Amino acid sequence: MKKNSESIVVFAVDFVTINLAYFIYYWVRVRSGWVSFPIEPELWLPMLALYGYWLLWFLFFGLYRSWYAQSRIDEILILFRTTAIGVLVLFFLIFVDDTTTETRANSRLLIFVYWLLTFGTVAAGRLGVRAIQKRLIIAGVGARNTLIVGWSDKAFQLCDMVLKYPALGYKMVGFVRAAKKGEGPKVNQYKNLPVLGGVQEIPSLLDKHNVQEVLIGLDSTEHPQLLDVMKFCNGRDVGMKIVPDLYDIVSGQARLSSIYGFPLMELRPQLLMPWEAAMKRLVDAVVALAIILVGIPLWLIIVLAIKLDSRGPIFYKQERVGRNGDPFNILKFRSMFTDAEKKTGPVWADKNDPRITRLGRILRRFHLDEVPQFLNVLIGDMSLVGPRPERPYFVNRLSKEIPLYRHRHRVRPGITGWAQIKYKYDQSIEDVKSKLKYDLFYIENMSWRLDLKIMLNTLYVALTGKGRV
Repeated sequence: MKKNSESIVVFAVDFVTINLAYFIYYWVRVRSGWVSFPIEPELWLPMLALYGYWLLWFLFFGLYRSWYAQSRIDEILILFRTTAIGVLVLFFLIFVDDTTTETRANSRLLIFVYWLLTFGTVAAGRLGVRAIQKRLIIAGVGARNTLIVGWSDKAFQLCDMVLKYPALGYKMVGFVRAAKKGEGPKVNQYKNLPVLGGVQEIPSLLDKHNVQEVLIGLDSTEHPQLLDVMKFCNGRDVGMKIVPDLYDIVSGQARLSSIYGFPLMELRPQLLMPWEAAMKRLVDAVVALAIILVGIPLWLIIVLAIKLDSRGPIFYKQERVGRNGDPFNILKFRSMFTDAEKKTGPVWADKNDPRITRLGRILRRFHLDEVPQFLNVLIGDMSLVGPRPERPYFVNRLSKEIPLYRHRHRVRPGITGWAQIKYKYDQSIEDVKSKLKYDLFYIENMSWRLDLKIMLNTLYVALTGKGRV
């Protein structure tokens, strides 16, 4: 079952089960005679309103993300928690409107009944969908084309596990040998699955065989190849899982998921829960809009000062690479002379760069040149916090020299970031390599707390004028 088909089916089943729960609740509350009402409540309008509420609530808590070949128990536990919290919110929003002591007591009992009905019907519907989905996967319908990277006992054990449990949803297409060309055993197939090529051929193999999953079974001696595998898979909609070393498991360095008792580590897991991502985006938009509106008098003064200081446009627009590698135009107050790179081509700014105008030095010291980027944040090209966006020229160059550089594009780029408060500005390739470590740390540890810490540090730097001149 494809992702779109899965989503449509789950939406439809939830529509039926959520409304069924309310219909049963309505009968218990109104038609059973257990509770008396001077005026009989309506059925259809509240039922549709509650469905809209649960739809948004489930979207917020990630209950409509793909559960392809995942644990049904985990899904039901998340559903249990989500409906419990959702019903508590409903209790305070709706069910406290009863006026008499008797109806208040009944409402406390009935809200519990409504929660049981909602959780029970939705859970039954979800389990039914997953049961059908599992049968389809076992029959080969919707299974994902899968490559195994490695040619060793570890890779063979991984292959045996995949073949033994078709419910995992992996359809094996072959192996990728980690050894260099001309090395390794002469045997070129295992259980009728061929060796399709080497690590360097991964990009073409992904396209040729429409690969959707890459399982990595490398020996400890082949770990240097892992960076190449990740580099070739970056920027593609491909799932990546690896068999971790025993040391990683014991030392707690790997966050594992177990499928039929076989441990696998997700190399590119979901970074934020949907509700966390939604809140991060909401905070971005609210803060960006507030700064733009509150600071209008100051921004007008800066606009006038730029026109008086040097010839050229007020704003500087430049193409940068954003989330998922999508290009966008970043906005800044112009702090350099016009056509500053006409003779040199794309270069990083140096300390005390002669291309910077007199006013530009002041704007850069207090980070005021970056204020127009809040417009980029408002329209969704950027976030308040994230890795700094780079130009396509440097992205192409750095991706060839630095493994995992494109990993930064998994998130929206930011006005400020962990690398910006922990390291100096880019002046060389070595600076970029050092800052990448901080960017990757941020990506793997994204949280509201970390974002707040970064923003407070950035505010301190801006107010004290400790930015680069």
